Amino acid sequence: MMRRALELAARGLFTTTPNPRVGCVITQGETVVGEGWHARAGEPHAEVLALNQAGANARGATVYVNLEPCNHHGRTPPCVEALTRAGVARVVAALRDPNPPAARGGDALAAGGVRFEHGLMEAEARELNLGFLSRVERRRPWVRLKVAATLDGRTALANGISQWITGPEARRDGHRWRARACAILTGIGTVKADDPQLTVREIDTPRQPLRVVIDSRLETPHGARILQGERILIFAARQGPAPGNAELVVLPNAQGKVELPRMLEELARRGINELHVEAGFKLNGSLVREGCVDEFLVYLNPSFLGDGAQGMLDLPAFASLQDRPRLRIVSLERLGDDVRIVARPA
Repeated sequence: MMRRALELAARGLFTTTPNPRVGCVITQGETVVGEGWHARAGEPHAEVLALNQAGANARGATVYVNLEPCNHHGRTPPCVEALTRAGVARVVAALRDPNPPAARGGDALAAGGVRFEHGLMEAEARELNLGFLSRVERRRPWVRLKVAATLDGRTALANGISQWITGPEARRDGHRWRARACAILTGIGTVKADDPQLTVREIDTPRQPLRVVIDSRLETPHGARILQGERILIFAARQGPAPGNAELVVLPNAQGKVELPRMLEELARRGINELHVEAGFKLNGSLVREGCVDEFLVYLNPSFLGDGAQGMLDLPAFASLQDRPRLRIVSLERLGDDVRIVARPA
């Protein structure tokens, strides 16, 4: 039943931001009497939709939900009150809610005579909402750095040209990862070299992520394609006129660059759960050096570009093999002629 709740929650993968992805299953014994999933902020929560479907069958039922029911008045009333009114007997949550305004719903349920349990399939539930949990618990988004490279680790020719290293299947898959993110980040170097739109195009999506550019010296060309469409956010190291439809945020560090950890804090403050990075090797290296990357999304193509081409990350030379950053592989999948690796710091 909890696995089904997680499947329902995943239907909101592209749409629930900044809210968590939540699914709910209501059962009488082993019979499902109600299901629901949260689609968008401001719309009914999963528990309410499942209760509506269950009707009178909710009395005495068991509720499976991947996140502890909320206990506060936000855009919608507390789910705890709805569950208690419906007369459910038991609520099983995969995760406790770490968000202080909404937390302790389980305690409120228990005080109202509803048996509350948590911890079932907790690891799977954390994976589904790792961005929301990161924003609430760490005050920064979950940062996923995407790289498309050849087998010798090269991401572009020496002149910066990189389109296209990988095949159509990998590019389509990359757009799915874009679509689930709340924001997509790139640097001014990529804007100048590739003139990207940084939008989701290969798949249908009801929402475009916020586009974010790190442009320390405000060099974004006024004719850049990234300035077309919905507003973008530019992080700079000095004040100046923002081009086109951009909003400017100035966060300088001592070196005259953008202070990356503070940038993540600002994005979290704006409700960004997952940040998807598609940048050049210099910005990639800076993010890794400053401990800002939580996950690497690497597409490898069976080809070579040679030593003169650009690499994945601008990192310093390490004195010994023991000093090299280590990763653990989370998943590995073949997509056409390419291979996708998802890895995280070990």
